[in-house]
Amino acid sequence: MSLPLMLKTTRSAIESVDRDLIDASYTLGHGEFYTALKIVIPLSKKGIFAGIALSFTRALGEFGATLMLAGDIPGKTETMPLAIYSSVNSGNWPEANLMALVFVLLSAALLFIAGKFARQAI
Repeated sequence: MSLPLMLKTTRSAIESVDRDLIDASYTLGHGEFYTALKIVIPLSKKGIFAGIALSFTRALGEFGATLMLAGDIPGKTETMPLAIYSSVNSGNWPEANLMALVFVLLSAALLFIAGKFARQAI
């Protein structure tokens, strides 16, 4: 469910790179790989990171869809929300609390990083 968010955001960022810069790279004798690595990706990195952030935050909330489609197989299809759910169901509250705390801290760190990127873009 989150892959389209990543693809659309990344594609938009890559398409916004000035075509003249790409053509200049080709004119200077560089190939497609070098041009992508040294010009296209660095110029579209904010869009790529935005896509990663959107995709990740969408994946954090995919509890119901994951449970219904993939099930809850520990070590194979278990996501953080499913692990917390399993711990609560089994009565292992300390483990569930620890995972929830890690989940919240990870989300806060990502929010902080996203805020840094947003301020740089302004």
